[in-house]
Amino acid sequence: MTELRDKCIRFDWAVSRLLHQKANFGVLEGFLTVFLGEPIKIVEVLENEDNQLLSDDKFYRMELNAKNSNGEDILVEIQNMTRLYYLERLFYGVPKAISELVNLNDICKEVKKVYSISILYFDLGKGSDYIYVGQNNFVGLHTKDNLIISTREKDTIVSKSTSEIDTTYILVRLNEFNKVAKSPIEEWVEYLKNGFISPEAKAPGLQEAREKLRYYSMSDAERHAYDEHVNAIMIQNDVLGNAKLEGRAEGRAEGRAEGRAEGRAEGRAEGRAEERIDTAKRLLAMGLSPQQVVDGTMLPLEEVEKLVDETKNK
Repeated sequence: MTELRDKCIRFDWAVSRLLHQKANFGVLEGFLTVFLGEPIKIVEVLENEDNQLLSDDKFYRMELNAKNSNGEDILVEIQNMTRLYYLERLFYGVPKAISELVNLNDICKEVKKVYSISILYFDLGKGSDYIYVGQNNFVGLHTKDNLIISTREKDTIVSKSTSEIDTTYILVRLNEFNKVAKSPIEEWVEYLKNGFISPEAKAPGLQEAREKLRYYSMSDAERHAYDEHVNAIMIQNDVLGNAKLEGRAEGRAEGRAEGRAEGRAEGRAEGRAEERIDTAKRLLAMGLSPQQVVDGTMLPLEEVEKLVDETKNK
């Protein structure tokens, strides 16, 4: 009963609804202190276009932009679902976000330093660590190995490495964390992944989070909105996960029936194509935008728009 009473809300919801408030800066400062490895004092949370508009993209991407007492900009992004070529989007998106912040908040002085923290609920690249840090290449915080990424994203990083903005990227790969939390950073990652904060947690900001981010501290209306958000994420992840499994199974079955290498390749290709189309139809029926469906299925935008037209004509 105590565990149920102490249930905490997801960090993405806190980022979008609560951590912009000065009364909750202690939670945000604790989080940033642990992940940046130095004491952080937040001066203000800046408005950006995503905070002002209710875009479809905010359904599975939450973002917060803050400025610390050293005049440095910190961007926190929580990505709930798989994004195609995520690093490419990140390397183009961060400078764009900083430019928008400067214009929107009437900031005249030069941007000194930017930290970008991405909290990822999907698999990104290949590596043995759950946190990677870097600018032009990403190195494991604990294992010191290099994160292996796609050639396309590697080319993007090289092309953007000459950016005038000094930016450090921190990638938190939650799916790779499977440890008993002992250190401050492990305690925070455990909360980010599982929504659990131990009463004995010592990490900066976590005890304050345990008090202020309690599920049952919200009003009935707030809990209903939160539950809808969590259920929608679970449904989308289930749809995408099941479709991928079905597509692989169909591809293997058709390939075996052909009995030749060509048949196996064609079978897998056809299975994946049908899988993506079926997934796209389901996501469109759930109300996702064409661009979101492209991100989730890797179909060309033109093909998704054709599916939209077919649906309208039925």
